Amino acid sequence: MRLHRNLCFATVDGLLLIFNEGNYADKVVQQLLKRDKRWGSRDRGFVAETTYDIVRWKRLYAEIANVKEPFSRDDIWRLFAVWATLKGIKLPDWKYFENTPTRKIKGRFDELSQIRKIKESFPDWIDELAEKELGETVWNKEAAALNEQADVILRANTLKTTKEKLKSELFDLDFVTEEIKGYPDALKLKERANVFTTEAFKKGWFEVQDASSQLVAEFLDVKPGIKVVDTCAGAGGKTLHIAALMENKGQVIAMDIYENKLRELKRRAKRAGAHNIEMRTIDSTKPIKKLYDKADRVLIDAPCSGLGVLRRNPDAKWKLEASFLERIKTTQREILSSYSRMVKPGGKLVYATCSILPSENQEQVKHFLTSESGKEFTFVKEKKILSHESGFDGFYMALLERKNTK
Repeated sequence: MRLHRNLCFATVDGLLLIFNEGNYADKVVQQLLKRDKRWGSRDRGFVAETTYDIVRWKRLYAEIANVKEPFSRDDIWRLFAVWATLKGIKLPDWKYFENTPTRKIKGRFDELSQIRKIKESFPDWIDELAEKELGETVWNKEAAALNEQADVILRANTLKTTKEKLKSELFDLDFVTEEIKGYPDALKLKERANVFTTEAFKKGWFEVQDASSQLVAEFLDVKPGIKVVDTCAGAGGKTLHIAALMENKGQVIAMDIYENKLRELKRRAKRAGAHNIEMRTIDSTKPIKKLYDKADRVLIDAPCSGLGVLRRNPDAKWKLEASFLERIKTTQREILSSYSRMVKPGGKLVYATCSILPSENQEQVKHFLTSESGKEFTFVKEKKILSHESGFDGFYMALLERKNTK
């Protein structure tokens, strides 16, 4: 592979924004890809994947390059040189790469690969906590799996098409997909590509949604004609899936504390042809109280550490702080206690997170069931998804049922 100056410069600029300014990697990459209209898909792919790669392995590369944050522009070029050397790419004769000790880089890599937190590039506190909660054997495998690049998974929108029709339509557009056993509506792209420009996407035939995330709506056991509340709907990936499983019959109330996310959901729902979704912003306790004892199904896709989705958000491990994790656990308990009251007797509740930590998952459910608000519920089943076992995002979901007191 030959390195092109303008693509390398774009990557270095992006990394400075992510590491020093704290900007989100996905937003930075989106902006970078608009930088030069002449770039083809291969050029854009190089910028996106190299940026994500260096973000993913920041700790390892910084240790090898012997640089510390905040990084100077020269430091970033050193990280870049480490990345290229380990990828087996010949460094061009540019001033940024003068005196790069290629052999030393490979030696340092072999040496540092003996230490898991450096090899897998995790902050000390996450590495220690995950080992404590998951055990060394499981965490060794999971840490490695969370550093793999995530596949692009589509969910066929059954309100408008079938998985088979979508597969054939995409094939005609030169996008080869494969079905995934055990995931009824999912298709995996054989090669990464921008599917958002396709006519099939504009017509609302599919959404991009990880396979693990696609299991949540099914787990909720929704049926046409019932009343469902999605309490932390966000931009609505799971809400749209719920609406499709309900065949547009019944009512889906999508709630969130962020109005802008619900606006995005409204736009997506229109494209998907999902007509049974109603948006409600949680701006006080009123919208919640109005729904006490009213819902057949309640989904709490709780805010969490996001440790299960590091493959697609690798910068999250550098942004996450131990104090945030403690705060979010308190929030999870409060949300479970309050939002569970919307479930009517005989109704069902799913508590879900995209975390792999038992302290955000099983332990929160256990705590809830022993609390005052949880004593009316019984535990039905749970699903723990780890990346190294599934090949998809790490996820957790628990199904609870409210006792029918009549």
